[in-house]
Amino acid sequence: MLYYLFDYLEKQFQFPGATLFGFLTFRAALAMILSLLISTIYGKRIIRFLQKQQVGETIRDLGLKGQQEKAGTPTMGGVIIILATLIPVLLLSKLENIYIILLIVTTLWMGVIGFIDDYIKKFKNDKEGLKGRFKILGQVGLGIIVGATFFFHSDVTIKEKLSIEIQQEMLASDADIASSKLFKDEAKSTKTTIPFVKGNEFDYAKLVTWISPDLDKYAWIIFILVSIFIITAVSNGANLTDGIDGLAAGTSAIIVLTLGIFAWVSGNIIFSDYLNIMYIPRVEEITIYIAAFVGALVGFLWYNTFPAQVFMGDTGSLTIGGIIAVIAIAVRKEWLIPVLCGIFLAENLSVVMQVSWFKYTKKKYGEGRRIFKMSPLHHHYQKLGYHESKIVTRFWIVGILLAILSIVTLKIR
Repeated sequence: MLYYLFDYLEKQFQFPGATLFGFLTFRAALAMILSLLISTIYGKRIIRFLQKQQVGETIRDLGLKGQQEKAGTPTMGGVIIILATLIPVLLLSKLENIYIILLIVTTLWMGVIGFIDDYIKKFKNDKEGLKGRFKILGQVGLGIIVGATFFFHSDVTIKEKLSIEIQQEMLASDADIASSKLFKDEAKSTKTTIPFVKGNEFDYAKLVTWISPDLDKYAWIIFILVSIFIITAVSNGANLTDGIDGLAAGTSAIIVLTLGIFAWVSGNIIFSDYLNIMYIPRVEEITIYIAAFVGALVGFLWYNTFPAQVFMGDTGSLTIGGIIAVIAIAVRKEWLIPVLCGIFLAENLSVVMQVSWFKYTKKKYGEGRRIFKMSPLHHHYQKLGYHESKIVTRFWIVGILLAILSIVTLKIR
């Protein structure tokens, strides 16, 4: 809203300083500062409100040291993250941008699912919360919306570079030719990026056109199925990671900041040309959302680091995972998720491995056996006697290393 106000003032009255709001970097910096202020200043008031409403966490006895001391800590703190993200976005971003619209829809959609889950747990005294099938149904619904919008919306396009031969001819005739001239016109595409692979692009349409070129018109089904899988996997991974103070919020901030770099370079035609990566028009506006989201996560950490004054609950964790998944799909880096979101993947796999092995050994030997002392993975290290602050810090370090490796994929192929 402020973007449109200052744009009007600049065009009509040449208002001093109004042109600053035309710069993406200025709006991104302002969004981060504003979200930090909202999450830290008003976060405290929201925590007090949750305490008054007696929205305290009910702790199951898992035999973990320091666990019972957490009983009664306010939950549903994900509301802080959601508000601190959406307010700066509504004020500073271009609201007609399709990527911004989808991220707002994702935030509200997953936020409502998580809120219902937390509400049932607390006020209906049902420790299981929202039934798993309804969570999955909600995630699938969002996947269909996101996949269909990205596939069919006219503003979701890419620009591919001209062939090397044509580029060389153009550069030979004009050495100072603008980068924009080296790209083809905007076009709809189901191409994505595959890390560590030469040429590093893959077209989802090839999954059906190898059977018959006429099946190209059904590529949207493949794209939607991929969107559903990515959103479901990442949101559940974030949900499982939210088990000890500061782990999910800190890890997510690292992931989202990295995706912000990808959004920045992918939406800038000069950087896209220099790095020889896919240019995605209009995707750079996501940088505003990412800046606000990172600010909200860091501000939330002020109250969520050990010993936590508030938990994000499913309201926060499901929303975080959904947002990360949609951003990754938007910048066409969804197949980088196993690397970038390696912490989420490890947490997910630890649960799958533990449950599968337990069931298999129980059926074969009559007694279930375990791979880990407890799953998800962070509880395994707690059982080994590590303090949760040390676990969180080391997971953050691993997350930073994975983020650096992800950024390196811009040039290593």
